[in-house]
Amino acid sequence: MCQKKFGFSPQCRLKKPAEYKKVFAKPVKSSDQYFTLLAINNELDRPRLGLAIAKKNIKKAVHRNLIKRTVRESFRLQQHLGSMDIVVLARKEAVDAPLELLRKSLEKHWLKLVTRCASYS
Repeated sequence: MCQKKFGFSPQCRLKKPAEYKKVFAKPVKSSDQYFTLLAINNELDRPRLGLAIAKKNIKKAVHRNLIKRTVRESFRLQQHLGSMDIVVLARKEAVDAPLELLRKSLEKHWLKLVTRCASYS
């Protein structure tokens, strides 16, 4: 399992468009000024992450990649997410924010999604 080893293996990622569509169809949402996170419960025994960092919002590839690395690292360190599929969308304000602020924002989102998805199941 990916979360016990603190790895980010291919089993911990959303890869196919159908997997993303399922999350976008009827998600549990969590938003702030930097990110919008969409989540649904899955039938697996692990959380999975999908990234949708739009070029429209984050113009430079360097910034998009930095945000993606930050989100992946924050996700990788989470052990309590349970079985859910999560898609992270970044907002324009995330470019100018310090990384520590983005990490704290993501931690709040992870906790919020766990409690919200638990109430839906």
